[in-house]
Amino acid sequence: MVAMARKDEEVGPSDRVPHLPWMRRPVDIDAFTGCPVEHLPRLHPRLADALQRMGIESFFPVQEAAWLETIGPGAFERDICINSPTGSGKTLAYALPIVQMLSTRKVRCLRALVVLPTRDLALQVKEVFDAIAPVVGLSVGSAVGQSSIADEVSNLIRKPKQELYPTIDEKYVQMEPQTKVDILVATPGRLMDHINMTKGFSLEHLQYLVVDETDRMLREAYQSWLPTVIQLTHSIGQRHSWLDTAGKTLLHPLTTIRRLGVERGFKGKCFPRLAKILLSATLTQDPSKLSQLELHHPLLLNTGKKRYRIPTKLESYKLICKSNLKPLSLIVLLQELQGNKCLVFTSSVESSHRLSTLLGFFEDLPFKFSEYSRLQRESTRRKTLDAFKEGKIDVLIGTDRMARGIHIDGLRYVINYDMPPYVKTYIHRAGRTARAGQSGSCFTFLRKHEVKTFDKMLKKADNSSCSLHSLPEESIKTLCPVFSGALKKLEESLQSEATRNSNSGDKMPSGSKRKRTNYDQ
Repeated sequence: MVAMARKDEEVGPSDRVPHLPWMRRPVDIDAFTGCPVEHLPRLHPRLADALQRMGIESFFPVQEAAWLETIGPGAFERDICINSPTGSGKTLAYALPIVQMLSTRKVRCLRALVVLPTRDLALQVKEVFDAIAPVVGLSVGSAVGQSSIADEVSNLIRKPKQELYPTIDEKYVQMEPQTKVDILVATPGRLMDHINMTKGFSLEHLQYLVVDETDRMLREAYQSWLPTVIQLTHSIGQRHSWLDTAGKTLLHPLTTIRRLGVERGFKGKCFPRLAKILLSATLTQDPSKLSQLELHHPLLLNTGKKRYRIPTKLESYKLICKSNLKPLSLIVLLQELQGNKCLVFTSSVESSHRLSTLLGFFEDLPFKFSEYSRLQRESTRRKTLDAFKEGKIDVLIGTDRMARGIHIDGLRYVINYDMPPYVKTYIHRAGRTARAGQSGSCFTFLRKHEVKTFDKMLKKADNSSCSLHSLPEESIKTLCPVFSGALKKLEESLQSEATRNSNSGDKMPSGSKRKRTNYDQ
């Protein structure tokens, strides 16, 4: 079994030993080199063809390791926890085994649930399932709030056909509505809407639960979705029929009965059990958080000797500059990058708005840029992101909202305009580039007093070397005359916005009282 490919137990002086014993000796993903599609054992031929149509000729190490622990000798005997860098292929690592396992199902019902923190990430994951699930007869749905809940219900739930029971009088008996999908990709809020309000939406038959971006999902409550899902899959000995509010008997064409078992470590637990897969580039080690998931003999798959891993082909650079010249340094750096796609991360929504507004007062910049923040309408953000993906925008300026899971083809550069406060933040920001084996670069602007803190922070991760990058002072000085005028226009613009918002009664997002930055002085 893969579980034999263990890491050495030696722990570096800067690493904390995990409290949970199962996290101390993980499966080393680096022990795998990946393999061609045709060499993956037991892969369904139709799935192999679908992967080749997607342009996938070989698997990444994390995908091979996960396959062998789910489809191979492991066969989902244990819950799987995957801690692997951004862009390493984690989505396909769980999507492919789930689709393979469900390919032999006879009756359609909701058997796999994938929960993610944001709509954009959920839709991205659904695209992966849509590419492979239909070839083996599986249906994939989404519950992310992109459309009205009524539209989602019509796509997820079907009304039963009475002809299944032609001898039963419809006046007294009706069939329970059933789901149209085998796999559901959802965000927590809309998932809870369907659990609480959608007739016929049931987790009774659920076999697989995937919690992507686990550390964020466990950190934020999201309407207590997790204990609700766990509880709904703990039902023992369900009744096969009951009465609705009108007094009619509701019949189930399919019922899953979970019973208490004592075999193979299931004492006091339901069997058949709900198999769980957890994934993150920065998986938490907090026992109190992980205990919420009620993991069954969990197995950790980890990349690298340390808890955190920066993508192998990522080049990291730091730029030391004065605060009052940072906007000019950014412009010069973006000019050097010659119009290639670039994400710029700031520390707050307000900083993103100020920066993008300020850049708008510089004429004839050789790159097209746009703001991406919650100050904008959802439709505006989506159009902006689509334009960026299509190459109509070169630079996107935003916050850590963009740092989780979103994949953008051809993205070569990431810029930390404000220093990330934690190594986790750096990993998720930088992980927007250097994905799927491609190369990329991450630049971080620092003030002199931040350099020591930043270097110490990066030492917590593997592949943490960071070179010093310098910008030509002449190029910065040539922008200074325009900068003074742009700052005046910025203050006038922000004051005008504040007046309009005050007159219209609009409230700024919480915590949005504007702070004076150093380049205002």
